[in-house]
Amino acid sequence: MFAALTGLGLSTAAGLNAYIPLLVVGVLANFTDAVKLPDGYSWLSNWGVLAVIAVLLVAEFVLDKVPAVDSVNDTIQTVVRPASGGVVFSATQAAAEVDHSTWMAEHPWAGWLLGIVMALAVHAVKATARPVINAGTAGVGAPVVSTAEDAGSLGMSLVAVFAPALVIVALLVMAVLAWWLIRKVRRMRARRRAARGQP
Repeated sequence: MFAALTGLGLSTAAGLNAYIPLLVVGVLANFTDAVKLPDGYSWLSNWGVLAVIAVLLVAEFVLDKVPAVDSVNDTIQTVVRPASGGVVFSATQAAAEVDHSTWMAEHPWAGWLLGIVMALAVHAVKATARPVINAGTAGVGAPVVSTAEDAGSLGMSLVAVFAPALVIVALLVMAVLAWWLIRKVRRMRARRRAARGQP
């Protein structure tokens, strides 16, 4: 149970920012016992790999805060974020040993699939909302929203590792926010169409 919640939390975080949960998992695997990587994922704790991820994180941090550029970045991240979600979900399945659960260990593809789907769903909401937010705020909202997403990704990653039971609460909060955001985006699009005289 806790293994699945950790995986879900980390893959959700990857949907907001692909690199933060990867860094969190890699760094914690090096310095703590909170994350134990399976043999096939030991590369994730390699300092050279973590340095590359850190550089990519800095680039993402900057690009995602520039209006219009953030939309191009989101297009590229349509592949990267789900892949990251699959990696972090699968890489933390070592925790399944603590749960005495063998099903996930015997079906490693399930972790990848769940991680990819979760990260893709979060990414889709983010990528859909961002252009509308940019247009509605004349670009001012981009850095604000991006910073909130980065903070959310870091917070969700830490909660997923250290307090996985709270992932359920965090996911419910995010689902409500996503529902509210989608409704807001639809209303803004409807107003724009009405202003142009389109049906």
